[in-house]
Amino acid sequence: MPLTSAAMLRSPSSLLRLSRRLLRPPNPRLPRPPLSTLPHLRLLSSSSSPSTSSSSPPSDAAGWTTYDPFTDTLGPPGAIPSSASASDAETPAESNTWGVYDPVTGRIVMQEAPPGAPSSPDAGDGGSEGEEAGLREKGRRRVSGGSWSAVAAPRKPAGKAGREKVSYVCSNCGEGESQWWGICRHCSATGTLNKFVAGTDAASTEGSHHPVRSWIPQKSKEMVPQSLQEVNRGVDQAEWRIPLWGNFGMEVARVLGGGIVPGSLILVGGDPGVGKSSLMLQLASNVLEGFKAEESSPVVYVSGEESIEQIGNRAARMSITSRNLYLYSGTDIEDILDKIQPLSPRALIIDSIQTVYLRSFAGSAGNLSQVKECTSALLRFAKLTNVPVFLIGHVTKSGDIAGPRLLEHIVDVVLYMEGERCSSHRLLRSVKNRFGSTDELGVFEMAEFGLQAVLNPSEMFLTEHDSDSEILAGLAVAVVLDGSRTFAIEVQALCVSGSSRTGQVVGIPASRADVIISVLMKQAGLKLQDNAIFLNVVSGYKLAETAGDLAIAASICSSFLEFPIPNDVAFIGEIGLGGELRTVPVIVICLPEPRGLSVPRMDKRVIATAKLGYKKCVIPKTAEKLLKPLNLDIEILPCSNLKQVINTIFRPQE
Repeated sequence: MPLTSAAMLRSPSSLLRLSRRLLRPPNPRLPRPPLSTLPHLRLLSSSSSPSTSSSSPPSDAAGWTTYDPFTDTLGPPGAIPSSASASDAETPAESNTWGVYDPVTGRIVMQEAPPGAPSSPDAGDGGSEGEEAGLREKGRRRVSGGSWSAVAAPRKPAGKAGREKVSYVCSNCGEGESQWWGICRHCSATGTLNKFVAGTDAASTEGSHHPVRSWIPQKSKEMVPQSLQEVNRGVDQAEWRIPLWGNFGMEVARVLGGGIVPGSLILVGGDPGVGKSSLMLQLASNVLEGFKAEESSPVVYVSGEESIEQIGNRAARMSITSRNLYLYSGTDIEDILDKIQPLSPRALIIDSIQTVYLRSFAGSAGNLSQVKECTSALLRFAKLTNVPVFLIGHVTKSGDIAGPRLLEHIVDVVLYMEGERCSSHRLLRSVKNRFGSTDELGVFEMAEFGLQAVLNPSEMFLTEHDSDSEILAGLAVAVVLDGSRTFAIEVQALCVSGSSRTGQVVGIPASRADVIISVLMKQAGLKLQDNAIFLNVVSGYKLAETAGDLAIAASICSSFLEFPIPNDVAFIGEIGLGGELRTVPVIVICLPEPRGLSVPRMDKRVIATAKLGYKKCVIPKTAEKLLKPLNLDIEILPCSNLKQVINTIFRPQE
């Protein structure tokens, strides 16, 4: 049925002016006025009541014309088509439908409210004033309530209400783009951009706060700044840490600084197959050893790489039968925290941080953003519940922990487990420790039933040789410090004269080896120009301390002169470019002191050398006075330069 509404316009000249005004492009910065406010335009309803009937022109109809939008023609005031009159007759008398002519589209638009009326019955004049006030306040940052915490409160993304924020996240590197490019512009990977739509629920707006907020009590509003005396009041520092037991526990406690600190976040890294999972499984069992089974809280071991049956098989091989050791296999942080809540664990172990994820963040498990947010969520969990959390981290080809560098800044302790595949020895080293020294080192041996503590690590890198053995030519023993541990390291050298091949260095920095060889040629007078020199440190140890310089030089001299070094002689000292011997300084951090002290620690090296059964020790002459007060069962051979060392060691025995 055709619509009967029409628009009454003035003469054609005024209609032309009106059409130019309507067709002018509107200013996007100004609100568009409603059609009812335009001059010379009257909107007629479709009601057939006499007061609002569109079939009757106004009383002052002189100079007026009628426009019919259906036939697109102008006619006299009374020339309304008959179809319109018939339509009025059929239209109900009480109709709330209004027809408005849209000059842009050339059509009649039907609406329930009369033209110019507010869109909401509650809006009135105050609504327009609110809109103007909103325009004036647009772009101005305001904090409601006057609280500082409102500035840090999570906000919804700006934009129109109901509009979804779409981003494309690279599954390889975790970087996001606002539009799809085909390849990731950060890592240049192809086909790795995945569409991610940020939701409007609490999980998407509050980020990683959601999984922790699921069941942990929020103490932020209850906590207030406290003085140091109030914090330490009633706290026994000796019993505050969680103790570890046995030789294995003593080695781990040495590295941690005396035990496990409640509420700490500890990251353990290492090469694949070095024994990180075995270390954590043994540590979980060791924590439970000092408590009765009925009184102890459980320790939860969560793995994202193995099933609980596989973990149980490994525990049986290592003879671990703790009753309160709980196993769980999962990768969702929210699910993990919900499942361990009824247990109230004493400690939580996550294996590994690269396999877990948060549902409220884009990207797959292991990318940069997921690793950072999962670590942050577990950090808040540890601080609010005082449950220590251990994280196992993968490493890259360069040996660094995979993920952002920020990961090592977030955690409290960073431990690295080192070891060669061909060797059974493992070293647990502290790189960062907020609760202890980073100079400590734990020494273990991988046995059939797991990791065993090495009781005498000083001789672990030594081999048995006969005094008349021919292989002693080119072999020297260096005494070095690694953290607070003293090690006797065997250094081997091989000089091949007339060889066209260049020498190789294993276990020693190549630049340091070149310096020592050059000093021997210049200051000691050895003709090493035509020799290919090969250097090696036994057992795969990385000799980085300069205290091994003298042993390296002695091994080269022994191989070049083909003169075996007696197997009861050890070497300690650093070599300068002038051929002089220097005392090795070691920085020791004293906790009562505000700064570190530089001390040689020569006494500790020599005492360890005497305990290993060595009869002679070559040291710099400047360190002789430091050893005089000590009553040592070892002969000290002080030397000031390399020539004195050669004359002392490499001379025929009478």
